[in-house]
Amino acid sequence: MKLVRFGPSGSEKPGIVAADGSIRDLSSVVDDISGAVLSPAGLDRLRAIDPTTLPAAPAGARLGSCVPMPYNFLAVGLNYADHAAESGMPIPKEPILFNKAPTSISGPDDDVVLLKDSAKSDWEVELAFVIGTEAFNVPAEKALDHIAGYCICNDVSERFWQIESTGQWVKGKSGPTYGPVGPWLVTGDEIADPQALAMTLDLNGNRMQTGSTETMIFGVVELIAYISRFMKLVPGDIITTGTPPGVGMGMKPPVFLKAGDEMVLTVEGLGQQRQKVVAA
Repeated sequence: MKLVRFGPSGSEKPGIVAADGSIRDLSSVVDDISGAVLSPAGLDRLRAIDPTTLPAAPAGARLGSCVPMPYNFLAVGLNYADHAAESGMPIPKEPILFNKAPTSISGPDDDVVLLKDSAKSDWEVELAFVIGTEAFNVPAEKALDHIAGYCICNDVSERFWQIESTGQWVKGKSGPTYGPVGPWLVTGDEIADPQALAMTLDLNGNRMQTGSTETMIFGVVELIAYISRFMKLVPGDIITTGTPPGVGMGMKPPVFLKAGDEMVLTVEGLGQQRQKVVAA
């Protein structure tokens, strides 16, 4: 099952993708793709609906993030060994966690608006997962039970503020529009193995990133068990899991985003994002 949110920013409606690819309006059934809707019982309720009985979303409707602004938008750094190498950093012995401000979240095809004075904004195609039921001190064997589904995240990053300057990752990761999420929330039953998904990112038609979640250092199961040792995760929380090599920072010479660029991101089974880059 593929769930979406469509409509103007701040006024999105919940939707479901029908077998023919059309988006159907779920607003007569649920208020949003959040809370108890993301629980196993809530998702089963939506599975029982024939999407063709629901009204179609307006043609060409904007897609928002596939879940609304969460309590927690967490990310994992250097979670691919080859990306750590291109960044000139050692392979971590345990997951590196940081926050992206929830206000960085935007729709999958919304413009990425460069931060004022940004000189080193970069791209990162990532697999993200969304929590469906509260998770705290979760054993690894129960980890997947707490996932509602998966989606794409572009972990846009301002490298000067992240690594140089005072080197605080949250500063370089949290600008408005620096966290496109979606297009779909694909429920866990449709993803047989989250550690076997191909990933790509193109910049202006040129392939920059090609990877697979199979090369993650810490997989989805391990991440849930690890993160839930330190904090309580609640329905709707988003965890984005790291990026394969091919980011602009790692190129020789480095390449960074500029106004007029276009990014296209794919993760196998999770659809596509397309963002234009615009000046502040």
